[in-house]
Amino acid sequence: MIKYHPEQSQLTQFVQGNISPAEALIVSAHCDLCHRCRQFVQHKTQLIAAEVFDTPQPKDSLENYGAMLAAITQLPASETAPAAPDNKLNLSTPEPIATFTLVKTLELDGHQFTLPPTLQRIAAKTGNWSGLVGRLWQAPVELNYPGVANFIYMGRGGSVPEHTHRGVEYTLVLDGEFNDGINNYRTGDFVVMTDDNTHAPHSEHREGCLVFTLLDEPLHFTSGIARLLNPFSHLFFR
Repeated sequence: MIKYHPEQSQLTQFVQGNISPAEALIVSAHCDLCHRCRQFVQHKTQLIAAEVFDTPQPKDSLENYGAMLAAITQLPASETAPAAPDNKLNLSTPEPIATFTLVKTLELDGHQFTLPPTLQRIAAKTGNWSGLVGRLWQAPVELNYPGVANFIYMGRGGSVPEHTHRGVEYTLVLDGEFNDGINNYRTGDFVVMTDDNTHAPHSEHREGCLVFTLLDEPLHFTSGIARLLNPFSHLFFR
């Protein structure tokens, strides 16, 4: 059962388009997995849509709404098509529609993981997996907007050194389970960490744990030999 969710205020801002594209991406992926949050978003969307279409909106407001939807779905914002002359058919050849390469699963070390629909749209931009110390594997995801995204897999017994955050870290558990010394997280859980938090994620789950993470600033390691990496953390934050 999913235990950790975005705050209702964050879900409302997501519907309103008042959060960053990166944050909207991971909130949307959580909603793919979480029936409760998906229902809340659908309800809020209906309320806002009713307000938009029942009340005359300034042109720039509608354009901003279209840009917000484009950012969330990864579609390029389309230009308004010129109106065809009255009583005449427009027989011109339509512009090709942008398409996506959907990647429904990730494979690693003999494991196959099914991705939520939102992440299927960006998974084609995933780089190669690289092995790290501590039974960790990491694959970067190229975003078209600010923020560093990675798929991270912790094998059974895998761990991330204790660290805090210079910015905000969003984590969505896609498969398996991990504990960070603060809480235990399972598939679908939405985790937010800031500079107020210090934790050391590790997994003892028999199948390990796959997560999707977003960072807006590098991690800051707080214990052991990992602290030697801090002066060079900006080199890994791209």
